[in-house]
Amino acid sequence: MKNLRVLVVGSLAAMLGFLIGNLAIPSLNAPPSASGVEQFATLPEVTVPPEPERVVPPGEAETRLSFAPIVREVAPSVVNVYATTVRQASSSPFAGDPFFERFFGGRGFQSRPQQSQSLGSGVIIEASGVILTNSHVVEGATDIRIATADGREFPVDTVLDDPKTDLAVLRIRDPGGTSFPAIAFANSDGLEVGDLVLAIGNPFGVGQTVTSGIVSALARTGVESSNYEFFIQTDAAINPGNSGGALVDLDGRLVGINTAIFSRSGGSVGIGFAIPANMAKVVAEAGISGGTLVRPWFGARLQDVTSDIAAGLGLERVQGVILTELAPGGPADRAGFRAGDVITAVEGFAVGQPSAFDFRLATHPIGSTVAIDYVRRRQPGTIQLTLEGAPGIGPDASAVLTGNTRFAGVTVETMNPAIAQELGLAFNARGVVVRAVQPGSPGQRLGIETGDVILNLNGRDMTDAKTFEQFATARPDTWQITLQRGGRVFRSVVNG
Repeated sequence: MKNLRVLVVGSLAAMLGFLIGNLAIPSLNAPPSASGVEQFATLPEVTVPPEPERVVPPGEAETRLSFAPIVREVAPSVVNVYATTVRQASSSPFAGDPFFERFFGGRGFQSRPQQSQSLGSGVIIEASGVILTNSHVVEGATDIRIATADGREFPVDTVLDDPKTDLAVLRIRDPGGTSFPAIAFANSDGLEVGDLVLAIGNPFGVGQTVTSGIVSALARTGVESSNYEFFIQTDAAINPGNSGGALVDLDGRLVGINTAIFSRSGGSVGIGFAIPANMAKVVAEAGISGGTLVRPWFGARLQDVTSDIAAGLGLERVQGVILTELAPGGPADRAGFRAGDVITAVEGFAVGQPSAFDFRLATHPIGSTVAIDYVRRRQPGTIQLTLEGAPGIGPDASAVLTGNTRFAGVTVETMNPAIAQELGLAFNARGVVVRAVQPGSPGQRLGIETGDVILNLNGRDMTDAKTFEQFATARPDTWQITLQRGGRVFRSVVNG
């Protein structure tokens, strides 16, 4: 133990001597001091970085890190839309069953009114109280009300309903001299994929909500069955109740009307669609003016260009739409187009589907001239087309049957080449087209359906709506009806 203690003490003494010796020996690399005193090694100083200075964002780009200024500006222009629909519903679960109706003779199957409500959004587009929303939000509604962002409620009237674009224009019934905050339209053709946008609406009825996202794609088709599919796709969250709400850019302008989502669950999965502002503006202006919405008619059937068609026509790539048939004497025929021409652009904007071509024409007013680029036999060309409406459009082109007649509740329209094209019929088709049938009306009980083409009544050809209206109000003992439905012709005899 004594030897162990000595060893420990000796070791400690040696270590202490080594440390003292190192402190006393000057650095071999250090220059001699001017004063003759040797410099000793010192630890480096630790530098503490200063706290970063907090400054106000110097420009507009920095302030846009928050969407709050934009939301404050545009949110008051977005309203909630409440639509009430009253439909006739049978009190019996066996209503519509042929066996039970035949056995009981229709007794016990009386219908009773059934009320339902839908919720959507809308956008104020004029300070006097004009609102733009989706057609499907107010479809069949018997009472429509809107609620502004500050909680006020107003009854509204539908001044224009356009299912072809899924847009409707509403007007506040009694604004009481109030000036409402209206939003400005943007040029939706200026949008690019990647642009930031905000979606404002009332999803699920929880109250006004703002979501942000980007423009995911442009010119989307195949989303709805409307005639003018040309949707803006965005990943900003859009949910049920957002329909008819605003899609705005970072300048606070309306770039689209939110209208549809792609979802398997009913909620947002980041794929929403909006009607471009350029189309919405056309419908809005027609509603504000109180006139009818007359769209340009081209007078030709169009088809997608497939890879096989492109190869057969000698096109370098798959592009444009091909003309397959022209209405004799129609606008396209008179302008110089021919079957087999491939239309590639309208006013410099490329078109890849017939719906895109229809959209481009529909955003220009009747009487204006548009440049249409085409390829014929591998040679490009351009035709200046003056836009015009379809023939037969006017106050006498439609009729609504009322009164004591088996056809009461039926709305018909004179067949014309544009309607024939819409229904997939020959351009020279004749008859009157059933545009609407009021639920529970005599016309519905007669078996008339929307889309039917009534060709003949009691041996008299139906050439126009006014002829049908005058003839259908008669009270013969029987009706011999010839109509076309789904490409087939049906003939039936019913009591007068």
